[in-house]
Amino acid sequence: MKLTDNVLRSFRVAKVFRENSDKINCFDFSPNGETVISSSDDDSIVLYDCQEGKPKRTLYSKKYGVDLIRYTHAANTVVYSSNKIDDTIRYLSLHDNKYIRYFPGHSKRVVALSMSPVDDTFISGSLDKTIRLWDLRSPNCQGLMHLQGKPVCSFDPEGLIFAAGVNSEMVKLYDLRSFDKGPFATFKMQYDRTCEWTGLKFSNDGKLILISTNGGFLRLIDAFKGAVLHTFGGYNNSKAVTLEASFTPDSQFIMIGSEDGKIHVWNGESGMKVAVLDGKHTGPITCLQFNPKFMTFASACSNMAFWLPTIDD
Repeated sequence: MKLTDNVLRSFRVAKVFRENSDKINCFDFSPNGETVISSSDDDSIVLYDCQEGKPKRTLYSKKYGVDLIRYTHAANTVVYSSNKIDDTIRYLSLHDNKYIRYFPGHSKRVVALSMSPVDDTFISGSLDKTIRLWDLRSPNCQGLMHLQGKPVCSFDPEGLIFAAGVNSEMVKLYDLRSFDKGPFATFKMQYDRTCEWTGLKFSNDGKLILISTNGGFLRLIDAFKGAVLHTFGGYNNSKAVTLEASFTPDSQFIMIGSEDGKIHVWNGESGMKVAVLDGKHTGPITCLQFNPKFMTFASACSNMAFWLPTIDD
């Protein structure tokens, strides 16, 4: 089944899970699409089975809190940042609920965490104005970059380069093998005083970069030239909430939730809005991602919703 405007318009909430007492701050699909794991401000980690459509288990990180949860390449392990006590990144085995390793170094809250799509490398960005490069096999930071402001960062789909958004006005591209030499490309954007950048993602084909903000718009840029291709707006975000925006796996569509519980979808090529889906969320949709392997996506406020298409196009 191929994603088209009509198929996207047909998506409906198939299941809603109310496992959390506070907002879900992050979730991540496993690379095989079979499970999704969420972290919440209520200090819980919930693992869901996507095929059976049910929660599998709940773990807690009461002491340190949990945010920015990410699967590693091993099916049963995750890394996540802390939002209490310290700013250490933790590497957890879900199988026995034990920490495998800690990654200390950041001195302020970690606001970006991206796992390499190809190996054990990951990067983190923090309010301490640094980006750190890590390897899961070592607690020591493998590389450190000092920036002028709050960073957002992400790997490209091949794991060869990573992008850093700095000061909500510049995108810098680094080659992983020689990132200490500085960026090989820098794209300067128009600075917007009304909001700041909250996320940065590459499309699966590596050709596009999506920049999300805590304002009422998103930017789609060319990953090679840095030109702004489209600015998407018209969704509600009056309280400057961090709303996650995502590509569909085919890189064709862009979606974001809003504070009124609706999901807005645009065609990345034409820039036209193709759908507004009502998820009946009780709060702002802070997390939204498409399953990498199956025709389903998930959205979350303090509840988690699984969506399915209702037509075969």
